[in-house]
Amino acid sequence: MKITSLETYLVAPRWLFLRVATDEGITGWGEPVVEGRAETVRAAVRELADHLIGEDPLRIEHHWQTLTKGGFYRGGPVLSSAVAGIDQALWDIAGKVHGVPVHQLLGGHVRDRVRMYAWIGGDSPADVAELAQAQVEAGFTAVKMNGSAQMRPIDTPARTQAVIDRVAAVREVLGEERDVAIDFHGRMSTAMSRRLLPLLEPLQPMFVEEPVLPEHSRDLRRLVDSTSVPLAVGERLYSRSDFRDVLATGIAVAQPDVSHAGGISEVRRIASLAEVHDVVMAPHCPLGPIALAASLQLAFAIPNFLIQEQGIGIHYNRGDDLLDYLLDPEPFRFTDGHANRPTGPGLGIDIDEDAVRRAAERGHRWRNPVWHHPDGSFAEW
Repeated sequence: MKITSLETYLVAPRWLFLRVATDEGITGWGEPVVEGRAETVRAAVRELADHLIGEDPLRIEHHWQTLTKGGFYRGGPVLSSAVAGIDQALWDIAGKVHGVPVHQLLGGHVRDRVRMYAWIGGDSPADVAELAQAQVEAGFTAVKMNGSAQMRPIDTPARTQAVIDRVAAVREVLGEERDVAIDFHGRMSTAMSRRLLPLLEPLQPMFVEEPVLPEHSRDLRRLVDSTSVPLAVGERLYSRSDFRDVLATGIAVAQPDVSHAGGISEVRRIASLAEVHDVVMAPHCPLGPIALAASLQLAFAIPNFLIQEQGIGIHYNRGDDLLDYLLDPEPFRFTDGHANRPTGPGLGIDIDEDAVRRAAERGHRWRNPVWHHPDGSFAEW
């Protein structure tokens, strides 16, 4: 069997899909994208395709090594995301060839169902209690919320208390048998995180995500030592090498993204490295259906798994959502806040190719917001 083509599709709201075809009629799907840089990743996929046309798609590890190391300049979000989508598609093909879900090729399932969480609120969280109640009624046992909108490096007591009050409102709705995770989104300076984390301790969040920007990862040890709140990082780390020193800081949760961090192959290895440090996995995935399907295959196969993010109904997806591109939504029908084990071959989903092609005719040009403080200076989004 040989690879015959790699086709990419810009699909609303902000995704890039990849279809890898073979001369035996078996196709695989992947999702290689950096949100806001979809066209750039698309160009990278086109360049990497030179190494793949005419090659055996089942040599997944060989291709991963070649694609990640065959160029003199390596790594970074664009190249790692391009490789990630290709890797997903090759695993999809392998599962279809053997007639089994990908997690069976990874050693079989280690759990019978996977706990999921739902997002509440947008970039500027408001009415979070009402939104949390809706997710409780939908059956979810955990939600995640943004901690704040833009924050100054050292903000006022009022702005600090507003973060605590919003989380407290959600905790009151959830009670003690459900969980809330809080995304700081890299909007907090190290100083603001050190101020906020002890104040959040009585509310017992499941974790606080991205308490500092990835370029300040050296400060994570100080934050870990300053609080009992579990800290989570990793959506902007792209390889085992990126995670190596971070895992040693004492974080509790690793969050690589299967569409950014080298695909199924590399995220599986990151999980093994995390396990050595007693760190659990909560993979990042506010993306499309292919990324979620790939994430779930990993979630059923890795032992040190905590919970899975999913973006159905997330605020980014208004007008176009994950289920719009599937022939059958059943794999993403959650029961009591859990995903059932997929049993279909490959990634376990059937992509509606006609819907994808129609969406690609429209395309998209999504860009993340750019924020500024009241004085006009740049603010982290």
